[in-house]
Amino acid sequence: MTPPMSRRAAMQAAGAALMAGQSSAKAAPARLELRLIGTSDLHANIFAYDYYRDRPDDSVGLAKTAALVRAARAEKANVLLFDNGDIIQGTPLGDYVALSKGLKDGEIHPMIAAMNTLGYAACTVGNHEFNYGLDFLDKALAGANFPVVCCNVFKTDGSAYFKPWLVIEPTLRDEAGAERKLRIGIIGFTPPQIAQWDMAHLAGRVTATGIAETARIEVPKLRAEGVDLVVALCHSGIARKGPTQPGEENAGLALAQVPEIDAIVLGHQHLLLPGADFAGIDGVDVAAGALRAVPAFMPGFWGSHLGVIDLTLEPTGSGWRVAGAHVEARPIAARGGHGVEPLVVAEPDVLAAAQQAHDETLAYVRAPVGDIASPINSYFALVADDPSVQLVNAAQLWYAAKLIAGTPSLRGLPILSAAAPFKAGGRGGPDYYTDVKAGPIAIKNLADIYLYPNMLRAVKIDGATVREWLERSAGIFRRIDPGSTVEQPLLDDAFASYNFDVIDGVTYLIDPTQPSRYDEDGKLIDSKARRILDLKFAGTPIDEKQLFILVTNNYRASGGGGFPGCDGSTVVLEAPDLNRDALVRYIVETKHVEPRADGNWRFKPWPSAVIATFLTSPSAATVEPPSTVKATLIKPAPGGFLKYRIEPI
Repeated sequence: MTPPMSRRAAMQAAGAALMAGQSSAKAAPARLELRLIGTSDLHANIFAYDYYRDRPDDSVGLAKTAALVRAARAEKANVLLFDNGDIIQGTPLGDYVALSKGLKDGEIHPMIAAMNTLGYAACTVGNHEFNYGLDFLDKALAGANFPVVCCNVFKTDGSAYFKPWLVIEPTLRDEAGAERKLRIGIIGFTPPQIAQWDMAHLAGRVTATGIAETARIEVPKLRAEGVDLVVALCHSGIARKGPTQPGEENAGLALAQVPEIDAIVLGHQHLLLPGADFAGIDGVDVAAGALRAVPAFMPGFWGSHLGVIDLTLEPTGSGWRVAGAHVEARPIAARGGHGVEPLVVAEPDVLAAAQQAHDETLAYVRAPVGDIASPINSYFALVADDPSVQLVNAAQLWYAAKLIAGTPSLRGLPILSAAAPFKAGGRGGPDYYTDVKAGPIAIKNLADIYLYPNMLRAVKIDGATVREWLERSAGIFRRIDPGSTVEQPLLDDAFASYNFDVIDGVTYLIDPTQPSRYDEDGKLIDSKARRILDLKFAGTPIDEKQLFILVTNNYRASGGGGFPGCDGSTVVLEAPDLNRDALVRYIVETKHVEPRADGNWRFKPWPSAVIATFLTSPSAATVEPPSTVKATLIKPAPGGFLKYRIEPI
C-alpha cells in the first residue's frame, strides 16, 4: 500500500505538475537521489589503536570511518548519516570512562563527543549499551547532539524508554535542482535479549519486546504521520537457519517482511552485507545488499566499514516510491600481503574530540598489577586446552570459592568454572588473538584476556546439564568424516569463539566425527548425537543427578548463547564484581602466576589419514604448540592466516 501524501507534499506535487505541464506535456517529474550512510558496532573505537596490544591498528576507529563519511557526502547532494548501536562499550576506553573515571552530570562521553563532530541524523541503541547500567547510559546519551530512537524497550509502566521513532524533514534537491522537503521516518530496534543478558541492570526497570512483533505495531503509526520513507535502524543480524521465530535475536529477515519499510541498517553480528558472509540464506541478496528485496547493509564492526544505500526516488501522485537502490560496504583498510593497508587517513577533528580520554586510557591500561612466569596466547585455544582460558577459570574459581564459603546454602557443593576464548581469530582477522609476554602484566593484558565487562555469576545445575553445556560448546566443530582423506576444515566459521566454553573441574573428550547435538545458535538439532565422551568429575564418571555450582558470567547465565540450564532461573550467586575484576584481583593477590593448561579436555583420536585443518595467526609459528594435539604447519591461508593440520595425541 502506498502511504497517503501529506498536504504539503500534495501542494508541491501539484505545483510541480502545473509547471511541467506548461513547459511540456510529456516531461517526466524529476527524480531524487538519496544516500543513506551508516556505522554500526563501533564499540568505543575512536582512534586507530589497539589498546590491548598498545599499538596502532589501521583496521579500526571512527576517526578513519569519518574520512569515508566525508567522501560519501562529497559525492552526493542528499546524504543522511546514521549509527546502529553498540557505541559506548568494547574497548578499554569504554571501560575506563564507565568503570574508573565515571561521567559527571553534563560531561560528554568521548565516544559521543567524537560522533558529534560528524553530524549524525539519528542512532539506535545496541545490546552492549546496557552493560554499564541505565544510569550511565542515560548520562552518556544525554551528550549526543543527535536523537536516539528505539521502539522495543519499555519502562515498567508500559511507556517507551526511548523515543520509539521520529520524523525528520530534510531539505533535499531533486535531479532538476529543485528543493524538496521529504518526511522521513526513522525507527530503531535492539535485541529483546537485553532483558536477560543484563538482567542485573534492567530487572524491575525495563522490559523488551520482539523486533518484528514491535515493528508490526509501530511502523503503521509512523506511516500514519504521512512519511514518504521509513528507515529502520535495527541492531540485529540475519538468522542463518529455519523459519523466523518470535522474539529472535537476529531478526533482520523477519523485519524485512514488515510492510512499508524502505531501507534497513543491520548490525550486531559484526559481519558484512553486501558480501559473502550471508551466502546461501533464503531471502538474502548478498550481491545487491537486500533482505527480501528491501535494501540493507551491515557495515562490519569497530568502524571497519561504512554502509551506503543509494536510493532513487520517483514522485508519484501520492508521495514517493523507491525506483532503485545500490548498496555498498566501503572499507577503511585492506588486508594484503604485508598485512593491513590503510585506505584512508584519520580525521583530525574526530581525534581531537577524544584525545584526552585516549591519553588517560593509555595510562590506565599500562598500569602493572602483577607478573606471569610464562607467556599467554590464544593461537590454539579452539583446538586444545589453553592457558588463557585456564587462567580465567582459575581466577573465577578462586573468587567464587570465597563468596560461596560465606553462603550456607551453597557450601559443600562442588564448584566448576566455565570460560571461553574471546580473541581467537575468525571474523576478527589474523591479528585478533591474545598475546601476553612473560613478566609484568598490566590491566591492558588482562583486558586482552577477558574482553567484556561481564558480571560474575554462578548457576546451580546437575551433572546432566554439565554434559549438555559441553555438547553446546562442541558445536564449534564441523563434523569430520573419519573415512575421508581430503582436507576437512575443523571449525565452523559461523560459530562464535565466545560460545566455546571450556569447563574446568571436569575432564572430557570431544569427538568431532559425530554429528553436533546443537547448532551455532544453541538449538537442539539432533537429540541422539553425542560428542562429549568420558566425562568425569574427581576421576570417576560424572553423576548426572549430582548438583554443581558452575561459575560463569551474567551473559551466559541469563541465556546468552542459548546454553542448557541458562535462563536466569538457575542463578544462585550474583557477584558484585566483573569477571575481569576477579581476574585482576587474582593476579594482584597472587602476585606471581604460572599459567599452564592442565589438558582437562582433548579430542578423541581420529584415523591418521584424516586431514583436519585449522586457521590461526602467523604468530602461532613462533610458539610451542599445545601438548594435546600435533599441529603441523601446512601453508599460509587467505586473509593472512596460517593453516595447520591438527591430529589428536
